[in-house]
Amino acid sequence: QVQPVESGGGLVQAGGSLRLSCVGSGRTFSTYHVGWFRQALGKEREFVAAISRSGTITDYANSVKGRFTISRDNAKNTVYLQMNSLKPEDTALYYCAADPRKYGMGPYDYWGQGTQVTVSS
Repeated sequence: QVQPVESGGGLVQAGGSLRLSCVGSGRTFSTYHVGWFRQALGKEREFVAAISRSGTITDYANSVKGRFTISRDNAKNTVYLQMNSLKPEDTALYYCAADPRKYGMGPYDYWGQGTQVTVSS
């Protein structure tokens, strides 16, 4: 099993940038596909981005394509979400999820507690 832990959220002005990190406990995080999801207040959770175990395959929601970049450093058991050109509609609780078999939109078996991103206009 793995336990993802997110960090890096905060308050930023529109047009700004943030980098979220997801650290996976245990030495086997590199064997897990990882996805980022977000849930805005009063809305359903939605897919943001995903990265394969090796990092060679990535996918993005249309709403973030060209602005967000997902990457991973398996030596550090960490997956990153670089968010640029942030918009107020990006405001949400961002979750990291991991799974040894399922990729993309999942469903994933292991979830973090989330990190809040707030973008002011």
